[in-house]
Amino acid sequence: MQVEAVKDEVMPAGAWEFDADVAKVFDDMLARSIPQYEVMRKLCFDLARKYQKRDTHIVDLGCSRGEAMAELIYEYGINNQFVGVEVSEPMRRAAENRFQGLIPTCVNIRDIDLRYDYPQVSASVTLCVLTLQFTPIEYRLKILKNIYDHVNKGGALIIVEKVLGSSAGIDKNMVDIYYDLKRKNGYTEDQIQRKRMSLEGVLVPLTARWNEEMLQSAGFGEVDCFWRWMNFAGWVAVKS
Repeated sequence: MQVEAVKDEVMPAGAWEFDADVAKVFDDMLARSIPQYEVMRKLCFDLARKYQKRDTHIVDLGCSRGEAMAELIYEYGINNQFVGVEVSEPMRRAAENRFQGLIPTCVNIRDIDLRYDYPQVSASVTLCVLTLQFTPIEYRLKILKNIYDHVNKGGALIIVEKVLGSSAGIDKNMVDIYYDLKRKNGYTEDQIQRKRMSLEGVLVPLTARWNEEMLQSAGFGEVDCFWRWMNFAGWVAVKS
């Protein structure tokens, strides 16, 4: 993806890719683009602590630079094995550099396409934060079933997704409010539209209800929404 610098960020000039330019500024980009970003991250961490069990795997699907795993590694690195899955080479390299002193002792960063494969783990916690939305819809239930099969009884999937409103009118209003937030965070109208166009067909959200139905169809007996801001939502799904 060709990008050009805009202030301290990069803006897409074509279809969105998680390339080297994006990897350099990814965490700051998320903080600017995801509402209540720090709140969401903290809630994911706090929930993960509730389900973490000693001598199990903690998995982060679409780990990017390793931000979601980092605090868990620092707190439970002695007790758990951590597996980060990332298909973007620049993101994977960034995660490997971040945790280089811990690889392979307690951290393993894997190049796995979740459409076709899944790591052989026995997980108490699996994180899937803003990841499933980038996979084709027809593969999502398969991926969720693989997650379920590799989570221990009593273990949890913590998943965050961008979502559609339950109707076209509601969705438009939520998106309008979201774009207002991006403007307040310093994005220009041109930047907002270019980002939107670059993600078309790459990031494909579903309704909250559809996400919940897929989690239940995958086998998770307990599913609840722990965070929502307009068209972003997070769920905890527990294997009964």
